[in-house]
Amino acid sequence: MRPSTTTKLISLTHPTLNFAHRTFESFVWNNIIRAHVQSTVSLQPPLSVFARMRSHGVYPDFDTFPFLLQSFNSVPHLQSGRQIHAQAFVFGLDRETFVQTCLINMYSSCGDSALARQVFDDIAEPDLPSWNSIINACLKVGRSDTARALFDVMPERNVISWSCLINGYVRCGEFKEALALFREMQLVEGALVRPNEFTMSGVLSACGQLGALEHGEWVHAYIDKCGIEIDVVLGTCLIDMYAKCGSIERARLVFGNLGPNKDVMAWSAMISGLAMHGHAGECLSLFLDMRQQGLKPNSVTFLGILCACVHGGLVSRGKEFFREMSEEHGITPIIQHYGCLVDLFGRAGLLKEAWTVVKSMPMEPDVLIWGALLSGSRTHGDIETCEIALRKLIQLDPGNSGAYVLLSNVYAKLGRWNEVRQVRNLMEAKGIYKVPGCSLVELDGVLHEFFVGDDSHPETKEIYMMLDEIMTTLKKAGYVGNTKEVLLDLDEEAKELALSLHTEKLAVAFCFLQTSAGTPIRIVKNLRICGDCHVAIKMISKVYRREIVIRDCNRFHHFNDGVCSCKDFW
Repeated sequence: MRPSTTTKLISLTHPTLNFAHRTFESFVWNNIIRAHVQSTVSLQPPLSVFARMRSHGVYPDFDTFPFLLQSFNSVPHLQSGRQIHAQAFVFGLDRETFVQTCLINMYSSCGDSALARQVFDDIAEPDLPSWNSIINACLKVGRSDTARALFDVMPERNVISWSCLINGYVRCGEFKEALALFREMQLVEGALVRPNEFTMSGVLSACGQLGALEHGEWVHAYIDKCGIEIDVVLGTCLIDMYAKCGSIERARLVFGNLGPNKDVMAWSAMISGLAMHGHAGECLSLFLDMRQQGLKPNSVTFLGILCACVHGGLVSRGKEFFREMSEEHGITPIIQHYGCLVDLFGRAGLLKEAWTVVKSMPMEPDVLIWGALLSGSRTHGDIETCEIALRKLIQLDPGNSGAYVLLSNVYAKLGRWNEVRQVRNLMEAKGIYKVPGCSLVELDGVLHEFFVGDDSHPETKEIYMMLDEIMTTLKKAGYVGNTKEVLLDLDEEAKELALSLHTEKLAVAFCFLQTSAGTPIRIVKNLRICGDCHVAIKMISKVYRREIVIRDCNRFHHFNDGVCSCKDFW
């Protein structure tokens, strides 16, 4: 017997069926929103889809807002994100834990850490994802101290918690803290805190930034021991780490072991590594191999290639690659590419060409551009350009000590000590202090730092005695200190003493004390190596038959048998 029309109407208006119908409608619209959020092609803004959903009378549920909030991930999206927060409040969903966690992520991505913290503080019993989100929010704005304080009081932690803080330390430039936290992580038992690829990429980055090769090699061995797959992403991190730690040979080995499935980022990492080590010819050859294998270079690839041209003094090739990037590959140059071009011309003394690049840029020059122009004009004694670049730098970054120091150095090289004193007095009046020179070496897994005139090292007396012995031996071999490198108004004897106390020389002396004859020495320096130290260390490498590798703020210098890989161009 067929049901009556009345029975049909009663069935369709049943509360359970209405709820199911509404749930189905929400499910469909949620998936449409998610598709628009995740799409790589230009579709409707997710906010517009939400407006259409509401116009059809469909109510959002606890999945709607998390999907929507993913689409707000930068400062210009903050206002839209706040509107969605208000909608979540209207529909009574702002107290759902998952929604609150997504709100924390949204506010931190949009640059409002205060609102992110407010949302977190309003959660009665935050779950693990909420804790991880607020820690990440603090790290995004550089508040590593606050993030660590929250981390320490978390009721539980998982691998995401540890990895987030490790990578956050790296982003904040606190590389030693990242390695210390990783060591702490290893003392914790349990499958939930087993390091993964994300953890190891952060640890490798810290090793690379510190130039801590022994740490990096240990981490590589640890990855193999734990059975973590070295895919193309982790392999790229290893290439970058080994290159930055001065072992370009190991970087080449990892690159080769990745096989035929290397992506453009792996190729770009290897190209950039070769560039910073001064292997311009091999760098350009590898770029050609990459092209022949059908891989399309990206902006990072060309940045590496342009750096190779800068370090190799390849002006015409650099100009050609810059043209090729935009005209043949459709890559719009960003300010870093223009910075390389300015640096390329500046180092070569082609300051007019450098000025032409600065004036033709489609964007306003930043600190990078003016710094490159200032450095080039300083090298070639162009005071007028130095002063112009300095004024621009001060406008953009009033606390930039490097600009003042570079100009002061130019005046000092010209013997204009009154101007030197004026610049130094201006720095003092503004409370701007020169970044102290620092050299770092790693021995037996321990990092040792050396500063000019620093006597805090427990072996200071022995280090200075060894340094004195080394300098005496060099003088017998014909070394004469280049006192023009001492940019202070001192007598000759005091200048010679100042030269001998440069941090890379202290680091070399320490390594002589601690290592056996013939052991390679690796040093990381935060500033550019001076001409006198460059000459002295070339002689040390020959007299003592030591390979010495120094990474300064510009590039690597491989000293061997009295010759440097930079060919005296840096």
